[in-house]
Amino acid sequence: MTLTVTGWVDVFTRKNHRMVVVDSLAYCQKEKGLELFAWCLMSNHLHLIGRAEGQVTLPEIIRDFKKHTAKTILKQIAEEPESRREWMLKHFADRTNELKRISNFKFWQDGFRPMELNGNRFIAQKVNYIHQNPVEAYLVEHPEHWMFSSARNYADLDGLLDVIVLEETRFDV
Repeated sequence: MTLTVTGWVDVFTRKNHRMVVVDSLAYCQKEKGLELFAWCLMSNHLHLIGRAEGQVTLPEIIRDFKKHTAKTILKQIAEEPESRREWMLKHFADRTNELKRISNFKFWQDGFRPMELNGNRFIAQKVNYIHQNPVEAYLVEHPEHWMFSSARNYADLDGLLDVIVLEETRFDV
């Protein structure tokens, strides 16, 4: 799954905004049955490989996650020091013109681009793609150096979230 900020705005350059995503994912894991196999948060999008276990469906989990993170991050932008505050709030407000059901701001793009993963090779390719995102963006030299990713879990390092490591996709560090 890929969740993208409207207009690809680089919101997640601030630690406090990133931590809203991390804390919300942890909540979804604990309270809603989200199981994560891989994830990576970049400056304007989030990659996830996961599934829902229990009564709450994956689309319901993602809907609630997006609603909560949007509300919380927009509040942070409005209330905390942010040099791009006016521009960002105007951008997210302008996106509401596209949809009548949103009253104030539109933070996330619609949908979450779900893709069913079948076969170990295909899954390994997707896990590797997700973990290589910060390397390809020249943010880190090695995937496991990016704190906001499950690459740390796959390298036997402490990660910010609990992840079910798919052994057949583990890379050598």
